[in-house]
Amino acid sequence: MQWDLGLRGLVVLAALSLGFGVVAGLFVGKGGARRVWATAITAVACFGVGLLTSEWLFGWATEEDLQPNVDGLSRDEVLLSSLLTTAAVVLAIRYLAHRAEGSTGGGHLFGGHRHSALEGRGGHHQG
Repeated sequence: MQWDLGLRGLVVLAALSLGFGVVAGLFVGKGGARRVWATAITAVACFGVGLLTSEWLFGWATEEDLQPNVDGLSRDEVLLSSLLTTAAVVLAIRYLAHRAEGSTGGGHLFGGHRHSALEGRGGHHQG
């Protein structure tokens, strides 16, 4: 397989991936850490899936077959695959967060801390 994705195509793919990552961060729910994780996971996943979509699934097509084509990047196909990837990541993170909150009584999935029973009594142990 010959990779024909140029620098401009890589930059466009990176920008699209980052954009979809930010969108995912907005849709995952409350919590800054959860939003940052969702943004990072989605951006990386969209970049990888977009690269495979453009170069592997549609790498056989010529520039005339796929329009618009940005320096070897099959833009429309990458947009569709990124949309599906973003939806999958958002649903997975929301499901895992809901499951974690339900099983631990309000614990956080990413970056949070659980309150101990001692904190409810002023934070010190009375023996």
